[in-house]
Amino acid sequence: MPLLPVRKLASLPLTSLSEMKKLLVVAGGFAGFLLVGGLGYWIGKTHSDSGFSNDAAAIASRTAAKTPAVGTGASGAGIVVEVTKVKAVRMAQGLTAVGSLRSDESVTIRPEVSGRISEIGFREGQRVDTGATLIRFDASVQRAELEQADANLGLSKSRLERSRDLFTKGFISAQARDEAESNFKVAQATYDLSQARLTKLEIKAPFSGIVGLRMVSIGDYVKDGQDIVNLESIDPLKVDFRIPETYLKQVAVGQSLQITLDAFQNQTFQGKVFAINPLVDINGRSIVIRAMVKNTEARLRPGMFARVRLLFSDDHDSVAIPEQSLIPVGDEQYLFKVVDGRAQRFKVDIGQRREGQVEVLQGLTAGDVVVTAGQLKLRDGSPVKIADDARPGKAESKSAADGTKPSIPGGEAGNASAGAKAGEKS
Repeated sequence: MPLLPVRKLASLPLTSLSEMKKLLVVAGGFAGFLLVGGLGYWIGKTHSDSGFSNDAAAIASRTAAKTPAVGTGASGAGIVVEVTKVKAVRMAQGLTAVGSLRSDESVTIRPEVSGRISEIGFREGQRVDTGATLIRFDASVQRAELEQADANLGLSKSRLERSRDLFTKGFISAQARDEAESNFKVAQATYDLSQARLTKLEIKAPFSGIVGLRMVSIGDYVKDGQDIVNLESIDPLKVDFRIPETYLKQVAVGQSLQITLDAFQNQTFQGKVFAINPLVDINGRSIVIRAMVKNTEARLRPGMFARVRLLFSDDHDSVAIPEQSLIPVGDEQYLFKVVDGRAQRFKVDIGQRREGQVEVLQGLTAGDVVVTAGQLKLRDGSPVKIADDARPGKAESKSAADGTKPSIPGGEAGNASAGAKAGEKS
């Protein structure tokens, strides 16, 4: 709107003057907003230009100080790892399982008749022979019945002899003779019954073995079928264990096996397969195998937990490494091998396991150096630095100084690993 002289402004209507004031207020507010915004922009730009380079340099310096170079360890010479040298050991191919020891013969002594115990013919834990008297019951009544039956038998026999003599002379009929013969047979059966009842009051050992702990005392009245004591034959012992049905064709009667027990951790006992159950368990698809183990010193006991290693072939040279060297990826196994100061990732095929050691069927040779600790920080081709305590040469020199030879646990005799499931192939 063009400016008007003061005279004309005074002559304008009141409504025009009011609209003019409103326009001036709006225009002044907008100009003030633009002025404040421009001033703020100028101040911010000046401050940013002056301090950006210094701040960026400081941040870059701190980041560089905290972040090591790519592919280097804390020392700057590579990632520190622990390694071991692969060696060839003697291993036998076999199958591991768990089982239990059983007596060769086992029975719980129970009476066939009720009665009162009058004599105990053994001491607890004693070895007894076949036929040895273990328990006697009070037999006074049965002995009297036997004497009565014996007397009746004698009388019946005499009457039979007289009847036969009189019949030959024609003094009695054939019916009287037959009745005498029948009475004699009844008397004979009564005598045999009394004799059998008297025999039942004496319990004898059915086989040689060791008597357990008795549960009765002299004077106790026991009923027929009541437990008295157990009798165990423990030389040899049986070992029952299960294997998967897939290994049935590799098992035969007479096959050798090795047994270890928690009670004798440093010893291995030899045995042979005695029998194979013809029935396959439909629940676990497994087969029960029974083996025999000698126990001439009576050190082993029935019921012991046993780790069984069923041998399929003779010992052969194998390559074994610690289990912690493996890196499982799905169904495959990998490891890192140190070559010229760098880690190289390899796929390996493994076989049987023994106490922290695993057999490598393919992918390694004796003399290779594999990483046992620090694999999570490695990538294929990463430079590595071997820890001083884990150098292969250092461990060998220490063993030589101690007069010992490094060996793999279980490499000589083998051991069963439980875990896995019963019958898992090592």
